[in-house]
This record gives sequence, C-alpha cells and structure tokens, in this order.
Amino acid sequence: MITMEISYDVRVWQIETRQGQQRDSYGVHWSVAGRRRGRTFQTYALADGFRAELLTATHRGDPFDVLTGLPATHGPRASMVGWCDFALQFVDCQWPRVSANHRRNTARTLMIVTTALLTRDPPGVGQRRVRIALQEWAFNTGRRDSAPDDVVAVLGWVRRHTPTMEVWNDPAAVEDVLLVLGTLLDGTPAAASSVQRHRRVLNLVMRYAIRRRVLLENPLPRGRGGKSKRSIAVDRRCLLNPRQAAGLLDRVRRRPRGGARLHAFFTTLYYAGIRPEEAVALRVSDFVLPQSEEDDQWGEVTVHGAEPEVGRQWTQTGTAHEQRGLKGRDERETRCVPCHPALTRVLRDYVAAQALRPEDRLFAGERGGVLAGSVYRRAWRQARQEVLPPHVCTSPTGKRIYDLRHTCLTTWLNSGVPPAQVAEWAGTSVAMLFAVYAHCISGQTKELQRRIEAAWDITSPDAAA
Repeated sequence: MITMEISYDVRVWQIETRQGQQRDSYGVHWSVAGRRRGRTFQTYALADGFRAELLTATHRGDPFDVLTGLPATHGPRASMVGWCDFALQFVDCQWPRVSANHRRNTARTLMIVTTALLTRDPPGVGQRRVRIALQEWAFNTGRRDSAPDDVVAVLGWVRRHTPTMEVWNDPAAVEDVLLVLGTLLDGTPAAASSVQRHRRVLNLVMRYAIRRRVLLENPLPRGRGGKSKRSIAVDRRCLLNPRQAAGLLDRVRRRPRGGARLHAFFTTLYYAGIRPEEAVALRVSDFVLPQSEEDDQWGEVTVHGAEPEVGRQWTQTGTAHEQRGLKGRDERETRCVPCHPALTRVLRDYVAAQALRPEDRLFAGERGGVLAGSVYRRAWRQARQEVLPPHVCTSPTGKRIYDLRHTCLTTWLNSGVPPAQVAEWAGTSVAMLFAVYAHCISGQTKELQRRIEAAWDITSPDAAA
C-alpha cells in the first residue's frame, strides 16, 4: 500500500493583498518541504481564517501532506491539487515498481487524458509537440530533468492551464475524457484492447488519488456499460498451413544477410510455440539436443526469461530491451518445452555452422546484442511479400510474428495433446488457452462422435442392458 508522504517542514507567510480593477483579493502563501503553495480569497476574513488553520496545525505539530500542502488531518481537497502535478507524482511513485512496458503505457494514457483536459493549445505550438512533450518527457521520470528548454516551456504552460483534481467530480468532464480515450486522432474508434488498457491505467490513478486523500471516491463509471467489448480469441485466418510455413521459412533461410540466424529463430517459434521476447533471451545451453545418430530426435528447451523491446527511454538500464521473468510467473521460474525433431535438426546444424558456445546467445544481433524486433519483423514482412500470393499477403495469414506461436499451439491442440499440457508448454493458463484457441480446434469431430456413439446408445434393449 502507498503511504502518504508527510513533512513537518512548514513555513507560513503574511497575507498578501492584491489590488484588482473591481475588487481586491487576498493571498495566503506557505511552503511544505520547501515547495511553495498559495491560495487566493475574495475577502480578508476568509484568508485570515485559512491562514489561522495552517498556523494552528503547525503549532500542534501536525504533519502536512507534501502533495496537497495541507495538514494531514484535513479531508480530501481536490481543488488544491492540480491534475498535472498529481499525474507527475503518480508516475514517479510507480516508476521503480513497474515494468518498462507498463511505464510506456501509463505515459501514453496520461498524455491523452492531459490533452483532453486542456481547453486550448499553447500559443504557436502544435498538438503533436504537446503530445510528445507530455509522453516522452513529462511522464517519463528518467528523462524529465533533462528535457530541452522548448519542452520545459511547453510543459510549464500545460501545467498552468490544466484544471485541478476537482474536475473529476464533474460527471460531464469524466465522460468527455473517456470519449477521448476511446477515439483515435482521426476520429475513428480505438481498438477495444487499447481502450481497456487506458481505463486500467486511469483506474490506478483514481485509486492512488483516494489513497492520498485527494478524492473521496473513484469517479469512473462502473459496470459493463463503460467497457468496450474485446475478443481475445485468435483469428483462424492468421494461422499458417504447413505449405505456407515451409515456403516462408525457406525464403528466410535463403536471405544473403543473417538468413541462417533468422531461419532458426522463426523455426523455433513455429515448432516450440514460445513468445518472440522469450526466444531472443535463449542461450545455447538452454537446449538439450540429441546426437544425430540417436533414434529419439526429440529435444527440450528450457525457457527462463524474456527480453521485450520497449525502448531505451523506459528501461532502468538505458537499453532498448528489458530483462524480465516469464509472463505470469515468479522471476526465478522456468518452463520446459519439447523440441520437435525438425527443430532439433535445424538448431543442431545452426549451432555447428555458427560455432556457438554454450554461453552464447542463440539468436544474437549482428553485433552480438539482442536480436532487434525491427530486424526480424522486416525479414518476415519481406518473406510474406515474396512467397504468398497477393490475395493471401493482404490477408491476416501469418501477418504477425506472433502468428507462428498461434499456429504451433493450435497444431498441438488439434493433434490431441491435452489442453493442460499445452498450457504448461505455452506458459499460459488452461482458461486463457480455451478462450484464445477453442474455436480453432478442428479435425477431431468424427473421432469424438464415434466415442460418444459407442458409450451412449439406449435406443435398443440390448444397448440399454
């Protein structure tokens, strides 16, 4: 649980009178932990009363909330906290605890929300520059302090022109923000998966606001009415048949540059069903391959981690890839996946030809680092364009690298491998396996019908007996 950040370092100044054209206003200024605060009142009595509350709290030795600038004993004061300041603190609070991919998703969601709360754009600054300043600099804890001067100027303007957290008490404003989160820049609806991701992040922000006593309750609507329908089932059209897969892998193998490495990489995804980010983290020693003279040519691969590519600006190490444990498992857990004899032959020849040592990366980049996603995506895209007929190339068939994993898992299920075993090999749950692949299972209907017929027939006396 996130605790309130408090401080006893409080200073309160005298009331400042400001002369206006129609009437005077009175400002109360104070600081908490060196951070200056201010609030303006229309009458001197109101200003003096508020200042007296601050002084009384300091004399009693009450702690002050660093975020709100108010005594910790005060209730939620959404009107005292700016949205931009609060969003920045939320990012800084969760930055050390979450993955690089989560940081990037959070920054994008907060960028969209912040721009939606602005009533106008900065003078002479395009919307694109505002979005980049927010997503790449403001909501990136690791880069914010090194932002260039022009970005700092944009962020300063945004900070001054975004509303306070009190805006979330307005149902109309909440509805407007959710509408923007569900719409792309061109006005078309966003993907259901993106909308749900944005809503998850925004819900985390609101829960944090409640814990920090800035809001009393979560203002986001509850129930199914506020959620976009999202199907996680795999599209059967994306699956590759054996002839298509063989043609694509052969074309990749014949690439003049890096063909052997990429061929082994894609073949591993096709036969072992592991995720691309898991494959790039494999070492030669993770494979147990039988000798060529052995009768049993099934091998085994131990998957121990993943290195997703998220961008060097989001990782703690400053590298483009983040080292992580297996998805949904403890950081030290591993899983074993069978190595098809065809994959055994490919990897055995590849390791021998490249003279790889046990500690080497199995699929390294040209300079020895992690194999870049842009490299293998470009190779796969070019292979599809050269091998598949035009009408197939424009279809979903094998369009994504991940479709190799989909094809493998579907093949396992259609071959009669128990779902629990497939889920274990794939590193997922049985429930998720059925939700994604159940409608892709085919070719077993006749066999199942024969089993049912043999076990269940009461239409004749002999059968009933």
